[in-house]
Amino acid sequence: MTKGYKMPKDFLWGGAIAAHQAEGGWQEGGKGLSIADTMRAGENGVPRIEDDKVLDGQIYPNHWGVEFYSHYKEDIKLFAEMGMTAFRTSIAWTRIYPNGDEAVPNEAGLKFYDDLFAELHKYNIEPIVTLSHFEMPLHLVKAYGGFGSRKVVDCFTKFAETCFRRYHNQVKYWMTFNEINNQTSWRDPHPLLQNSGLILGKDDNWEEKMFQAAHLEFVASAQAVQIGHAIDPGLQIGDMIAFNPIYPLTARPEDVMYCQRAMNYRYYFGDVMALGEYPAWLKKYWAKKGYDIGITPADEAIIKAGTADFVGFSYYNSAVVKYSDDNPDMDFDEAKNDTKNPYVPRSDWGWQIDPVGLRYSLNWMAARWHKPMMIVENGFGAFDKVEADGSVHDDYRIKYLADHLLQAEKAVAEDGVDLLGYCPWSAIDIVSASTGEMKKRYGFIYVDADDQGHGSWKRSRKDSFNWYKQVIASNGEDL
Repeated sequence: MTKGYKMPKDFLWGGAIAAHQAEGGWQEGGKGLSIADTMRAGENGVPRIEDDKVLDGQIYPNHWGVEFYSHYKEDIKLFAEMGMTAFRTSIAWTRIYPNGDEAVPNEAGLKFYDDLFAELHKYNIEPIVTLSHFEMPLHLVKAYGGFGSRKVVDCFTKFAETCFRRYHNQVKYWMTFNEINNQTSWRDPHPLLQNSGLILGKDDNWEEKMFQAAHLEFVASAQAVQIGHAIDPGLQIGDMIAFNPIYPLTARPEDVMYCQRAMNYRYYFGDVMALGEYPAWLKKYWAKKGYDIGITPADEAIIKAGTADFVGFSYYNSAVVKYSDDNPDMDFDEAKNDTKNPYVPRSDWGWQIDPVGLRYSLNWMAARWHKPMMIVENGFGAFDKVEADGSVHDDYRIKYLADHLLQAEKAVAEDGVDLLGYCPWSAIDIVSASTGEMKKRYGFIYVDADDQGHGSWKRSRKDSFNWYKQVIASNGEDL
């Protein structure tokens, strides 16, 4: 094992999932239809198709996930065996409000999470809960246009208030919107639907619509923070950023300047949610583009008063940019950026593996946002082979996690970063959000199921399970 650093005695060691990728039970207990329930299976290089209803003959992997809905007690027992002291999940919005705009919540859905949180506390595992993790009620998309409408702000804050009131004695750590900044990744309609519930018309300017919807999400998040603090001042309510640092390809000044522009564009979401105001460069950008975002003085006051208590973030890889003379304004278009980093390897899915980038990211965020932080996703998606004896030797996953953890620990021990916890993705194998695959596995626990939802659903420990158990037992010293 690699020699690491002991983390603070109250450091949270956990694992992460999302409800729509794990729970299954898509019609159980009065649950309504979410946007995830109508996303078909895809694969590497083949995007998922979003239908406007469930169609006969199509495969919708989120309908079963890994059947966590019916296996959660067994799974939490395994988490406890690993020694986890935290577990990140989400509350499926459509379990609580099946359509999203009902007058009263669904008691059966509320009761499920009562039981789930009670089971976690039985083993002294702290829940860390995301309110909106790519699980918006489909009805809110079809009836109102998602966060293109202020009506959905009201629906979200009502959902948030219901959850805070019901669970504030069971859940201390909350996050409002998962990976809210993924909307800048314009490759197809997928990110905008997942994040904001937007379906664009052929004449819509996607970027202007994205900025408008993100603004309403900022308002909704800030209102939720204020509601939660009014209910229980002890609640810690954070934002959640997909953080993939961007480097300049060379020391050429234009590359460095373009890199700064790219980082500003990708992470202005954190500026708004952690600092409570829009950066000056972005207002200039909107004016240059002629965008009308619809920001009111009341909105600005809400955003200022409802800043995040901590920054939750995912980290998987890094990216590189280079300046081009055909982009003199240095406008960042992530979809067109395919610059390769010659200094880091790549995964089977093309992701650049960069452990040092995690330490860099932690320091960058600490210097910019001045908030405690929590790593709520970090992991390695790979093909796992089950041996004849049922074992899974995932040394590649252990190496990835150990290398990244060491850099996170250096950020704490050597750089003074305030890091609350580490919840790798994922605690257990789940359906991939981007592709709908099971074969792209992340978990410490293997689930016997294939991409079509066939299998025994039996759980088994991978080699990484025992490795992580030792990491937690040593409080990070044995990697």
